[in-house]
Amino acid sequence: MAAVNIAIPDLAQDLHASAKMVGWMPTLYLLSSVMFMLPCGKIADNYGRKRVYAFGLGLSAVASFMCAVASSIEWVLFWRFVQGAAVAMIFGVGVAILTSVTSNRKRGVALGISAACVYIGMSIAPAIGGWLTEIWGWRAVFYSQVPLVLCLLLAIKLFLHGEWKSEQKTRFDWWGTALFSLFAVCLVFGLSYLPDLIGILLLALSIFCLGLFIVHQSRSRRPLIRVQMFLESRVFSMSLSTSFLMYASNFSLAFLLSLYLQYIKGFNPAHAGQIILLQAVSMAITAPLAGKFSDRIQPRLIATMGCVIVAFGFLILSQLSVDSSTAYISGSLLILGIGFGLFSTPNNNAIMGSVYKNELGVASSSMNLSRTIGNLFGMSMVNLMVHYYLGDQTFSVQNNQPLMSTISLAFYMSLSFVIAATCISGLRGRA
Repeated sequence: MAAVNIAIPDLAQDLHASAKMVGWMPTLYLLSSVMFMLPCGKIADNYGRKRVYAFGLGLSAVASFMCAVASSIEWVLFWRFVQGAAVAMIFGVGVAILTSVTSNRKRGVALGISAACVYIGMSIAPAIGGWLTEIWGWRAVFYSQVPLVLCLLLAIKLFLHGEWKSEQKTRFDWWGTALFSLFAVCLVFGLSYLPDLIGILLLALSIFCLGLFIVHQSRSRRPLIRVQMFLESRVFSMSLSTSFLMYASNFSLAFLLSLYLQYIKGFNPAHAGQIILLQAVSMAITAPLAGKFSDRIQPRLIATMGCVIVAFGFLILSQLSVDSSTAYISGSLLILGIGFGLFSTPNNNAIMGSVYKNELGVASSSMNLSRTIGNLFGMSMVNLMVHYYLGDQTFSVQNNQPLMSTISLAFYMSLSFVIAATCISGLRGRA
């Protein structure tokens, strides 16, 4: 899925998509993930985590194929929305399965291996996405996902025996799902329409829906998530807050650098992908080590150190200009990768270690929800900047100056998010 960012310029040119429409590609994908993350976690706890995980993989393959055959940007956006729902099933449940089969003493190691697998995938994705786009075009990036998913489903059938779910099944909370979905939709569209009146009204409605959701969950006998979990554990609530801010800072990085390297620096997709993969490579190397140490040392200390390093990386990137060298960009990405590797696994370990066993599915979904809402919020803010500086113009070499202004402002925004996350991470207390 991470390979798609590299294919965006080629896709936009082929489908004659405006900058505004292109900006919705990662945003709608994230919106769908946010809407379905908690419901999928609850369904997985009730009916089986492996079952929901496998169904999410299958739906992702279907959505990828439909994106590949789409004839317009509107159809690509629709199927990316569907793929976001599939991702909610996969990532909202995967960590819960890992935690279900791992002892507390080895949880950090298991989460570290899981994070390394994610980052290795992210490492090779930009390079492979660049090569596929350059040789066969952007559709090949979507086609390539289908056989991989079929292999995974076969592996689940052959090797992943058993099922994991709560001993006590509870009724599904449809009202809570509707309120949370309305909150997410109003948040995304409200941010995209700022500073117009409709944007302000949608944001106000978003806050209102979130308030109703919290009240409803606190009174419901079958909530999607017990809001008391946030009050019972300071580590749980503050770790989720830190996760939200860190991922809000980072998600738009690949999208922005893909545009910067191809439009402003003039690199081909393969070269751009090879540069962007440096961050994920350093994350893949660091994350397992950080997970192992977080079983012995306070996760808060390692995660906070990671936040500080990420802040330094964004400070360097905030000074990016048209004339910045490849070495300058590569160095900053390596720093960001090391910092994020140190942050992610210990932070996840702290979250999963602060809840009861029968709420692992909801905790896993909450962890991924904080990450995804952070991604969504950060990308929505970037989308707003794209609308402001570029509007209905297409991305091109002639529009370098407004694109550079968008990128610079976005990196300053990311730096401010990481500084706030560092403060919260340091104050969360002992796991």
